[in-house]
Amino acid sequence: MIRIRCPRAGERAALIKPGSCCAAHGAFPSAGGSASRARARGAGGEPVFGGPGAGRVRAGGQWAAMTATLPAPSTTLRIGQYPVDPPVVLAPMAGITNIAFRRLCREYGAGLYVCEMITSRALVERHPTTMRMVSFDPDERPRSMQLYGVDPDTMRRAVQMVVDEDLADHVDMNFGCPVPKVTRKGGGAALPYKRRLFGDIVEAAVTAAEPAGIPVTVKYRVGIDDEHLTYLDAGRIAEERGAKAVALHGRTAAQRYSGEADWSAIARLKEAVRTIPVLGNGDIFSAGDALRMMSETGCDGVVVGRGCLGRPWLFRDLQAAFAGEPIPEGPDLGGVARVIRRHAELLADFMGEQRGLRDLRKHMAQYLRGFPVGSELRKNFGLVSSLAQLDDLLAQLDHGMPFPTDAEGPRGRQGSPGKVALPDGWLDDPDDDLVPSGAELDHNGG
Repeated sequence: MIRIRCPRAGERAALIKPGSCCAAHGAFPSAGGSASRARARGAGGEPVFGGPGAGRVRAGGQWAAMTATLPAPSTTLRIGQYPVDPPVVLAPMAGITNIAFRRLCREYGAGLYVCEMITSRALVERHPTTMRMVSFDPDERPRSMQLYGVDPDTMRRAVQMVVDEDLADHVDMNFGCPVPKVTRKGGGAALPYKRRLFGDIVEAAVTAAEPAGIPVTVKYRVGIDDEHLTYLDAGRIAEERGAKAVALHGRTAAQRYSGEADWSAIARLKEAVRTIPVLGNGDIFSAGDALRMMSETGCDGVVVGRGCLGRPWLFRDLQAAFAGEPIPEGPDLGGVARVIRRHAELLADFMGEQRGLRDLRKHMAQYLRGFPVGSELRKNFGLVSSLAQLDDLLAQLDHGMPFPTDAEGPRGRQGSPGKVALPDGWLDDPDDDLVPSGAELDHNGG
């Protein structure tokens, strides 16, 4: 197995023990510095497999050969009583992972597919948009719902509602959102800094869900910024309070989606959390990335977000990779056209044709990425408003055009790092368990 190195001490991750150098680097709160900026480099200045930069695929040559020799994991991931095989989870993405997109992805491979983030307060108050978002296909099992909240009591009531009304089979909790309107209220990626409040929210959800056998999992980030890394404490607290798995995005809230995910943090979390699965998230843009992450970090599964935008067949590739089978070639433009048409049909069924086709527009740039289709045609795809218009545009494509290498690599918005918006005095006392005044988001249907 390929293993990572501690970015400060050079120790192999397989040798890291609680309280050791590497464990201390992720301790709460951080003494300063950034492990995510470290890079292990070989003689030619290239990242060595195991450094945080190892998640990037190099085309051809030695890098491709090494990817091809990575073994598929031999154990099955379980979230509570539910097997997840292959060990792949679709990350919740606002405005993306609705019932139509989840079904499209599920048609390409098995795994766990999580709905868009639901605000616990909006669920409890039965906001109409939220109640529509809480919808699943009849054959979608387990039904996986992600909840966001800042108040333990509201979270408990929301999960109790899930239990009483049989709304879902699995609850994932969002403590990773870096969006300012969320962190400004102490939510998302800001909340794990408040250790006691974080633990109380997790315990409230677990207590409500446990009698019904509904597993609760926790997804979060490395920390607020390089000076406030919280991931090891958060993992241990979630484990102690009854979570059935934790998933770590290897970036801080300050990074947002910029730079590179620090996979070494995932490895250190795996060393610290021993009794429940640890999933890795960040920079999974190919099946090879997923295999490398599991090989390098020892994590039990992967969470895929931006990597599947405009590329739902990534789950087909992941299915093959984890089965030890050859990874299929990317589809030609005709194949992509068929995927676009299928996505449009599913959105039209879910939202109605006019609204569904408007929703499809946000996906078009990712579907057509790397294909030389021309600026005018690309523009018209971004304005599509009916299935008939879509069919006319799809007919104008060169269906025999092969999948371009330019379509590989990072996808979605990366943005720039920035200061994290926090409530006044948020960093003063990590053991303060008071819910910030006005912390619950207005019921916005999300």
